[in-house]
Amino acid sequence: MTGAVLLLLAVDLALAAPLRALTAERAGDRAVRLGGTATVTVNLRNASGRPLRAVVRDAWVPSAGARPETPPTRVVHVAPGAVLALPNHLTPTRRGDRHTAALTVRSFGPLGLAFRQRNGRPATPPWRLRVLPRFDSRRHLPEKLSRLRVIDGTQVGRGRGPGTEFDALREYVSGDDVRSIDWRASARRAEVLVRTWRPERDRRLICVLDTGRTSAVRLGDEPRLDASIDATLLLTALAARAGDRVEVLAADATTRVSVGAAERPAQWGRLAHALAPLQPALVETDFRRIAGELLRRHRPRSLVVLLTALEPGALGEGLLPVLPRLAARHRVLVAAAQDPVLTRLASEPPRRVEDAYAAAAAWRTLAERDRLTAVLNRHDVTVVDTPAPHLATALADAYLHLKSTARH
Repeated sequence: MTGAVLLLLAVDLALAAPLRALTAERAGDRAVRLGGTATVTVNLRNASGRPLRAVVRDAWVPSAGARPETPPTRVVHVAPGAVLALPNHLTPTRRGDRHTAALTVRSFGPLGLAFRQRNGRPATPPWRLRVLPRFDSRRHLPEKLSRLRVIDGTQVGRGRGPGTEFDALREYVSGDDVRSIDWRASARRAEVLVRTWRPERDRRLICVLDTGRTSAVRLGDEPRLDASIDATLLLTALAARAGDRVEVLAADATTRVSVGAAERPAQWGRLAHALAPLQPALVETDFRRIAGELLRRHRPRSLVVLLTALEPGALGEGLLPVLPRLAARHRVLVAAAQDPVLTRLASEPPRRVEDAYAAAAAWRTLAERDRLTAVLNRHDVTVVDTPAPHLATALADAYLHLKSTARH
């Protein structure tokens, strides 16, 4: 009986479709927004002369959220020379690039007693799914655009006002800035004339994302960097509609991402793909190098938006020494997402001795943050300090305020 069983096993193994005759290819989505679902299909071709009876497992990294349409325990059948499509639905839980892990095929004989399985057969076709940022703040874009149209209409209707582009000459009236008097034109006309200026339409906006160690702090379910990315996407979409030239720089000790100005239809797509694989680095951010690069590469006056953390140890020691030079040439805005843990520790009454020490540390950190904000304000730097869920809208509001007052 043992010999008969061994014979049946040998015959069943011999009749199983050989793995060397199997080829696999992938097709499907290359990108998906975080929270969405993508479909990637494995096309398994049986080039042998035997029918294929197999269990197929298409493995991905855990964060890809793979849900195969065909369960891995189900036996599939592929006729000789035929192709079987095996869809896999992916709902990623993290942004960035998600790669395939392994494709495993277990080929059974007709009796189901023996099977062939070998690592690397068939070869796993490579595939990369890029998970784009969620961009939850997109829902606020229509309201911000309506405010932008009101601002543009007010400036166009006014015709003259603060700005840097010369518009016309008019007579001096009480209250005009004496620095705007055109003395040569006044001498020719024998009356005091002042120059009027109109706001620029083509301005520059530079968003700098801090990807250093402070960007790795988790604010709720996501790191601070994700809140900065979401705010950057909303701000750049708004600025592009306003006609501004937008550039984005992500850096810590080195430059991680640099996205230059592009045409409006392609701007968001390029930026989302560039920021998707960005991850925090556990290093100190070199603000001196960032400021030096901004001063070297961007000579025209621009609005520099720095998305970082209001931490005196990093921002105070790195940025403050070079801030006077940077603020003299550019308009600077610092946007930071607050840590909810500090707010909770400072607001809840302590119940234990350990809670009292934690609350004292939180109060001290908040006081240092307030002192740093005051120092930045003295250098004419606009500071946006708000909880992470409201960072994108608060930054957009600050941008619109600067635009309405012709300070950008």
